[in-house]
Amino acid sequence: MQVYDVSVALSPTTPTYPGDPKIEIIDWATLGAGDPANVSLLHLGAHSGTHVDAPVHFIAGGPTVQSMPLSSLIGKAEVIEVPPDMRVIDESFVSSECTGGFERVLFKTRNSDFWSSPEEGFRVDYTHIDATAAQLLIDSGTKLVGIDYLSIEAYQSKTFPTHHVFLSNGVVVLEGLDLRSVPAGSYELICLPLKIAGGSGDGAPARAILRTLS
Repeated sequence: MQVYDVSVALSPTTPTYPGDPKIEIIDWATLGAGDPANVSLLHLGAHSGTHVDAPVHFIAGGPTVQSMPLSSLIGKAEVIEVPPDMRVIDESFVSSECTGGFERVLFKTRNSDFWSSPEEGFRVDYTHIDATAAQLLIDSGTKLVGIDYLSIEAYQSKTFPTHHVFLSNGVVVLEGLDLRSVPAGSYELICLPLKIAGGSGDGAPARAILRTLS
């Protein structure tokens, strides 16, 4: 069995979506300064690095991150490789490539290579998913959809139709994956977001891994 860590490392150089809080990691206490232990202070948004979106992120009164069903976050997942020249995952692509009735679909796109140089900052030209593809995935019984950058939505969308389609239908949105080393195929996904009770519950950073099935 092989295990792939598909999470993005959090550091001050990790890109964040424009307008979201920047990541800060501060030495709160250090052994070198005579403190009894090393303690770090983390300052980051709920949608930093690899993270999940809860319905309340876009839907007033929607379910929060701590109410997400673990059954959707753990189980068989299919990694679908998207051609490097494709900027929009549309209905046509989903209808031809996602034909197995997968409950969890992770799209490996050209975005994953962006994580090779995080110091270059946020990339606005990332590949995203359109709303027609989202609806087709829902119609086929998908419970979780993941992508390898910080949003499933087109950059600077005004109405966020893809998020609304997924989240209003209870589909878990997993963003910020790093799938560079993962071949297309079937795996077991284990994705555990932080259980955050404060705030609006709109989302949480997560550690996500894939395990081969044999």
